[in-house]
Amino acid sequence: MNVTEYTLEIMGELQRSAKLMLGTSSTGSEALVAAIIQSRKIFVAGAGRSGLMVKAFAMRLMHLGLDIHVVGETVTPGLGKEDLLLIASGSGETKSLLSMAKKAKELEAKLAIVTIYPESTIGRLADIRISLPGSPKDQSESSYHTIQPMGSLFEQTLLIFLDATILSLMQKQGLDSSSMYGNHANLE
Repeated sequence: MNVTEYTLEIMGELQRSAKLMLGTSSTGSEALVAAIIQSRKIFVAGAGRSGLMVKAFAMRLMHLGLDIHVVGETVTPGLGKEDLLLIASGSGETKSLLSMAKKAKELEAKLAIVTIYPESTIGRLADIRISLPGSPKDQSESSYHTIQPMGSLFEQTLLIFLDATILSLMQKQGLDSSSMYGNHANLE
C-alpha cells in the first residue's frame, strides 16, 4: 500500500470506531459536558500521545474561555473540590495517572476518564467513564483489529471525540468559531 491507501484505510477505521461509539458513550459524554460547564477549574492529564491529544483539547477549552490547566505544567494551580480532572488513558492503568486520580479523589474533585477499558483501576475510581473503541499498545491482548501500530487508533479517536465535545460545549454555550477566536494567542 502507498501512503494514500494507508490514509484511506485509517479513515475507514475511524469511521468504524465512530459507529461503535453510537449509543455506548453518550451518557458519559453528556455527563462530561455537564461537568466541564459546572466546574470551577478543569484539569487534564494523559501520558504519551494520549497526553498530546488531551493538551489539544485543553487549548480548545481555553478558546472557549474556560479555566483550564494541564497537569504537570509549571503554572498549574492546585486542584480542589469544585474542580474536574479529566484523564485520557487507553489502558486506564498508567501509574502516574493512577496516582493523579487517587489524589483527585482525596481532594474531592470530580474525576473523569476517557479510555478503552472503563473497568480499569482509574475507571473504577472515576465519576465519569467514557469508553472509546481502540486497541491498546500491546495488541496481542486485544480483540479489536487495526492496521495501525500500538495505540494510534485510540489516540486518533480520542482527538475526534474531544473535538466533538468542544462542538457540544459551543452549542450549549451559544458560541461559534468567531467568538472563540478572541481567546486565540495573539502575541505573534
